[in-house]
Amino acid sequence: MAASTNTAHDGLVTFLPHRLNRQPVVVLGLTADELWICAGLSAVAGFVVGVPLAWATHSIAMVPTVVVAGVALGVFAGGGFLRRQKRGRPDTWLYRQLQWRLALRHPRIVSWLGEHGLITRSGRWTTRRTTRRTRGRGAA
Repeated sequence: MAASTNTAHDGLVTFLPHRLNRQPVVVLGLTADELWICAGLSAVAGFVVGVPLAWATHSIAMVPTVVVAGVALGVFAGGGFLRRQKRGRPDTWLYRQLQWRLALRHPRIVSWLGEHGLITRSGRWTTRRTTRRTRGRGAA
């Protein structure tokens, strides 16, 4: 039986797919989770703008219209912004960035959610090792 091109002479696999567990890109360079985040935040912003606009124009149809327009604008504009921010960074960068900002700005929410795995300490770290200093050559 002929050896496969993906195995070496000793039977070890030479080809290991490194993108196997990554989320696929869905729209405009965004993964599905990032698309949902972008669309959800845009829909909330559209709703917040649409309710006063519907009250001012006396038309309830303004709310869904502004929400849909906000989602479209948010996905295209926000997607381009996120794509530029993510360029050259690891796959989990966005989620760690959101987690870090939430931990710094709203620590009570983080403790309520039970997320204590992120280190947010700033300052000098020490190993508490001391060096032995000798005075002169003959000192013990």
